[in-house]
Amino acid sequence: MNSFGRRLIMTTFGESHGKAIGCILDGVPAGLDIDESAIQAELDRRRPGTSKHVTGRKEPDRVEILSGVFEGKSTGTPIAMVIFNTDQKSRDYDSIKDLFRPGHADFTYFHKYGIRDYRGGGRASARETAARVAAGAIAKAILSHIGVTVEAGLYGVGDALSETLDFDFAKDSSLFALSPEAERAFEARITQARESQDSIGGVVLTRATGVPIGLGEPIYYKLDAVLAEAMMSINAAKAVEIGNGTQSIALYGSQNNDPITPQGFKSNHAGGILGGISNGETIEVKTYFKPTPSIYKAQESIDIHGNATTCKIKGRHDPCVAVRGTVVTEAMMALVLADAALLHLGRRIEHLEQIFTPKGL
Repeated sequence: MNSFGRRLIMTTFGESHGKAIGCILDGVPAGLDIDESAIQAELDRRRPGTSKHVTGRKEPDRVEILSGVFEGKSTGTPIAMVIFNTDQKSRDYDSIKDLFRPGHADFTYFHKYGIRDYRGGGRASARETAARVAAGAIAKAILSHIGVTVEAGLYGVGDALSETLDFDFAKDSSLFALSPEAERAFEARITQARESQDSIGGVVLTRATGVPIGLGEPIYYKLDAVLAEAMMSINAAKAVEIGNGTQSIALYGSQNNDPITPQGFKSNHAGGILGGISNGETIEVKTYFKPTPSIYKAQESIDIHGNATTCKIKGRHDPCVAVRGTVVTEAMMALVLADAALLHLGRRIEHLEQIFTPKGL
């Protein structure tokens, strides 16, 4: 499937070394201010080639809106956006066109479809996530109307974790790190991996504040389930935690429960979600990314005929995919919450009455 969402539906298209990538976002309410510069600003945060810590591919990632917007406002029809690829170096992949790169989708795509685009991973490339970021920028604009803010930061790289959660610092950090101390520790580990012709994994903390009570559709479209699906759909994501996550197995119920007082919840171990529905607290999600599978060390593999071989890749690759993955987690959380907010409309009869009550009654 290449589409995501129920009421706010994002469909992405394109390949890493194709002519372009892009998305169609259907379900955007009419009359929303669409600021193309704000969309571009989000893409600039994810853009490759911005530092030594990310891939050297130089893509401007200039977004072009093709439909669904008139005089700066959404028309209620599908919004189509395209981002043209300009810095493909497909020749870097000629030597591995008949090989399966360890850790990549090459093996599974080939056996599923009988054909694969070996140039940079084709459809399975993280290049596709630029389209998600463009769609997420519009989702953030929708959420701004109900006071919801989504932000993320790099929480860990390798064995180093951030002891401070400073999302304002993360906005200006080249690594989106959550503190100056963490930034230095993360940089050291990423540099070591890159200089060793290797890669390293990381974890991103994404949060949403100002979330109203009631978002989420039990039982088969729970908010936490959809968030987990959204984050796991990102390239190289291997695990997701919401709230206490795996830490909750070491706690008693009396420790893990969040006491409720007339003033609100006294803690937030649940990560802002109970029974698949937002409870009004901050939503907190950790997404764990594996080390980038594209490394320059020689690796054992096989070719498309099943013969043993050695895989030695070229190209330009992120030493830690979690860095730019930070921006993508923001986009995916925004898309989930905006979709949930639109789904929530009409869940009570008074919602319909507020919209459709005849004038004068």
